[in-house]
Amino acid sequence: MREILGRRRRLRFRRKARTARLDAAVTFAVGWNWPVLPGAALRATTRTGAGAVCCCPDPECVVPGAHPYDPGLLAATTDERMIRWWWTRRPDAPVVLATGGTAPCAVSLPAVAGARALAALDAAGMRLGPVVATPTRWSILVAPYGLERLGELLYAKDSVPSSLRFHGEGGYLLLPPSVAGTGQVRWERAPLAGSARPWLPDVEAVVDALVEASTSTPGGGSRLAY
Repeated sequence: MREILGRRRRLRFRRKARTARLDAAVTFAVGWNWPVLPGAALRATTRTGAGAVCCCPDPECVVPGAHPYDPGLLAATTDERMIRWWWTRRPDAPVVLATGGTAPCAVSLPAVAGARALAALDAAGMRLGPVVATPTRWSILVAPYGLERLGELLYAKDSVPSSLRFHGEGGYLLLPPSVAGTGQVRWERAPLAGSARPWLPDVEAVVDALVEASTSTPGGGSRLAY
């Protein structure tokens, strides 16, 4: 009896998670006009110690569950019918944001450095938009920027840590409540409830703090704090 109740709880939790992913994808695409598409989900495995296995064809995938697969990134859309069709067919798929263009961009850094950067930005009174977190990396969403503008900004720096990643035109980012090989994707700073579309800071406003946090954290902040 206990086994049956446990199975029922797991099934309810799984259905709830699937509904949450679809609802989130519709909110991003229709409510906020952010182009999204389903990512490569994780494959169930019964092998002990196998770890996360991606559903993509690459057996050596280094970012399981954390990238577009089928359809490709260019298929990202804000069309509600397409969104609902995709997640009806693939309810376990993560939600992937196609960054750049009119959609948000992002700057990501290791989790430890990300926590330091947010503390520094808060201390400076900087207004931030949404921040996406996984157990290994934090991503600060920023207003759209072009490669030329980003290049000029980084050229003015003495150095830029290799642990920083810039998600601009042609890039992508997993959004909550996705699950990837590194774990659950969540909001470290959630969009304000009821906002028509989340406000985003300019990349210039945050990049100094991100560079400083990455540079001053041992190992670039690549080691996990938990």
